Amino acid sequence: MGYQEVYESWKSDPEGFWMQQAEAIDWDRKPSKALFEVGENLYEWFADGQTNTCWNAVDRHVEAGRGGQVAIIHDSPITGTLHKITYAELRNRVARLAGALRAKGVEKGDRVIIYMPMVPEALEAMLACSRLGAIHSVVFGGFAANELAVRIDDAKPKAIIAASCGLEPGRVVHYKPLLDGAIDLATHKPDFCVIFQREQEVAHLEEGRDYDWHGFQYGVEPADCVPVEGNHPAYILYTSGTTGAPKGVIRHTGGHLVALNWTMKNIYNVDPGDVFWAASDVGWVVGHSYICYAPLVHGNTTIVFEGKPVGTPDAGTFWRVISEHKVRSFFTAPTAFRAVKRDDPKGEYVGKYDISCLRAIYLAGERADPDTIEWAQKVTGKPIYDHWWQTETGWTIAGMPAGIEALPVKIGSPSVPMPGYDVQILDEAGHPMKPGELGAIAVKLPLPPGTLPTLWNAEDRFRKSYLSHFPGYYETGDAGMIDEDGYLYIMARTDDVINVAGHRLSTGGMEEVLAAHPDVAECAVIGVTDQLKGQLPMGFVCLTTGVNRPHDEITKECVKLVRDKIGPVAAFKLCAVVDRLPKTRSGKILRATMVKIADSEEFKMPATIDDPAILDEIKVALQAMGYAKG
Repeated sequence: MGYQEVYESWKSDPEGFWMQQAEAIDWDRKPSKALFEVGENLYEWFADGQTNTCWNAVDRHVEAGRGGQVAIIHDSPITGTLHKITYAELRNRVARLAGALRAKGVEKGDRVIIYMPMVPEALEAMLACSRLGAIHSVVFGGFAANELAVRIDDAKPKAIIAASCGLEPGRVVHYKPLLDGAIDLATHKPDFCVIFQREQEVAHLEEGRDYDWHGFQYGVEPADCVPVEGNHPAYILYTSGTTGAPKGVIRHTGGHLVALNWTMKNIYNVDPGDVFWAASDVGWVVGHSYICYAPLVHGNTTIVFEGKPVGTPDAGTFWRVISEHKVRSFFTAPTAFRAVKRDDPKGEYVGKYDISCLRAIYLAGERADPDTIEWAQKVTGKPIYDHWWQTETGWTIAGMPAGIEALPVKIGSPSVPMPGYDVQILDEAGHPMKPGELGAIAVKLPLPPGTLPTLWNAEDRFRKSYLSHFPGYYETGDAGMIDEDGYLYIMARTDDVINVAGHRLSTGGMEEVLAAHPDVAECAVIGVTDQLKGQLPMGFVCLTTGVNRPHDEITKECVKLVRDKIGPVAAFKLCAVVDRLPKTRSGKILRATMVKIADSEEFKMPATIDDPAILDEIKVALQAMGYAKG
């Protein structure tokens, strides 16, 4: 069956389609049906089934005789170490950690916060929680104390599992003082903490509260898997909310297993036993879905990488890892490739490694500009597939169904909607728009398995954030269009569609044009307030390493490019060269914060910002253009 037949088979019989996919999962009690309506546009999947995530991710592969296969490869160029863990070893390690947690009172339904860097122990902690039916909440390692405290107060964990430190190129990030500070700030106090001591920094343990990772597990009875209901939360993952209070996205166990398992073959085109690598962090949704759960549930080997795309040691680190570990499918963010391209514009490092094992590269996390895709295609000779999804959905909304059918790639589009997603483009009043027209992207309810059923302890906020604007739909918050062939184009976040003298224009479209300039490595376009036209676009460009031309020459060329490609209607006149763009630690550009600085508005320092000092550089550039006067 080709993509169209598979998509139609889902559309004509969603219940039958998902019940068939559920056959690939081990159930203690099979669900009686797939979809359960809870009422008022709330839905649950496989709710009356019983299963266990850890059993499906680990034990069943050992039981099937594949215990000798490598489950996790830990590759850390920062420490210069390589460590492989088989499925049999993983089962023993996870069962022992789960037994130690159970001995200290952690049971089904209890919450456990995990605050760790990119080490296999982070995955073991996640799996140990799911083995017991405890609900984990991974907080990105190194998050500020007050942000961690907010999450402690919301999730109310019985325990916190943390590492003594994280490692960045050239520096040690002290996790334990941040954890101590967060517990001091939080109203809720955990019963105990487990600290994984790394040799780069051994942390002080609080008597009676903190336990050493190894000592804590000594002599305990290993725990068996605890069956949980299909609608039992597997985890809470906090995503930043517009109000500053984080939103706790929850993932129900049954639908999570079914959907993620389906994606590994149908989207990423890997078979059990193949090596799959998602270069992300366990603190983000990609780390949950595609470093930890999906590859292991599907029986793949997953890579836990502690390094950076450049600087650990150079722009060839991705190609080394792919070559050394025989990676079949590789998933990263466009921002990572832009960093590689900036340091190695000709792709000379690729030639140093044999990457013939690699079938395809998948990009997600933000819009992949055509220039980056074309560069990556040229230097690797591999298909580059953009795909689009969100923390809330947990897996691809629109992408390339490479394991079903390799459709023609349209650069600038993440391709087509996946089964389960009925994607529509709506106008402000909620009416469907014609092909090629820009509007709000919404998904007709119910959302498929594996997506968020609601928010942790915040159903009203869930409705307000996602369901109230377009009744009967999930509002994605992104704007775009669908072409005549059914391909989706993500143009911008809804608030990145700017209104210039009555014309609705996508900042993403302007970024595509700027990124095509030969000297531009990376760029961002924001909309700033203008008395006459309502809003004006403003561009920021970072230059490729080694470019020494006068900046005003380059910005003039950038302005001309946008005017030539998009037209004078864009009113694009403001452009500045900057060294760096402000980003979150996962690589998203903080456009909304830049807009607030430009418009001299108050703003809250984003918790996820990679380097706050960059905002000062942006402010200087804005002031030179006559903005950010406050």
